Amino acid sequence: MSATLPVYKKKDFQSDQDVRWCPGCGDYAILSAVQSVLPELGVPKERFVVVSGIGCSSRFPYYMNTYGFHSIHGRAPAIATGIKIARPDLEVWVATGDGDSLSIGGNHTIHMLRRNVGIKVLLFNNRIYGLTKGQYSPTSEMGKRSKSTPYGSLDRPFNPLSVALGVEATFVARSVDIFQPHLKGVLKKAAAHPGSAFVEVLQNCNIFNDGAWETLTSKKLRDENTISLEHGQPLVFGKDRDKGIRRKGLELEIVTLGGDVTEKDLVVHDERNPNPAYAFLLSRMDSRPDFPTPIGVLRAVEAPRYEQEVADQLKAVTAKKGEGDLAALLRAGDTWEVT
Repeated sequence: MSATLPVYKKKDFQSDQDVRWCPGCGDYAILSAVQSVLPELGVPKERFVVVSGIGCSSRFPYYMNTYGFHSIHGRAPAIATGIKIARPDLEVWVATGDGDSLSIGGNHTIHMLRRNVGIKVLLFNNRIYGLTKGQYSPTSEMGKRSKSTPYGSLDRPFNPLSVALGVEATFVARSVDIFQPHLKGVLKKAAAHPGSAFVEVLQNCNIFNDGAWETLTSKKLRDENTISLEHGQPLVFGKDRDKGIRRKGLELEIVTLGGDVTEKDLVVHDERNPNPAYAFLLSRMDSRPDFPTPIGVLRAVEAPRYEQEVADQLKAVTAKKGEGDLAALLRAGDTWEVT
């Protein structure tokens, strides 16, 4: 007789800890979205684990009434990988920031994604180091004046989605902290993905980088500056939905609908395209003048999961060579006795 899963509510995923982010921080909205989505996934609460590194976003495990691990700077993907390999039955989520995951943790992030470990990664991108009080980060725009770049940053910023797609991550998406219905929808899709799911969440740091994404979040500007990706639908945007994205050779171009130009001329979004080049092209769209910023799922394809492949390999080797003996292994080969 199977056990009946409890009916969870948002409060079941809220811990007894006081949430201590700056008032108005975008982290609150992301936390609320996650706590609203997890109860709907049909997964026992004790199977969730939230892992973080260092940064404002990395306080996340304290506020989730799940298992959690507040690890060290940049190492959350490595620790989460170990957890997923040891316990593939667990739902492992990583909360990280643009500095934590793309600077000191950049190497761990790309290798976790290329291996396709079944982990859900939430990258909070506020384009600044908030915890250490306002230094520029790997996603800060060129010319950014900060405490560490008083005359303007000379670094070209990372595009997190392009980085993930460059290592052929199997699920890549983007949303915005205050776009709650959209964010929750993306989180549900990420949760359902069997492999690595990488979600960039654009969020505001109202203390050290207020208005970082104002051109996208302002009610007057958002329709002109964002484009919502929906699988199987043409790429249309604009307040009056009168603009679209069309292919022009190997590039994309903006066209105005009407006359000889119809939705049939536009790119139809295909998140399941096995070639990451298509999604990469989308990820670079907003690097060009007048192009909108894509939000939604850019890529969602299936590939073998690393933790399953490890388990299968161990099973095959054990069947061939037996269980093994750790003590015998340690004493194999040349040994010395120190007296």
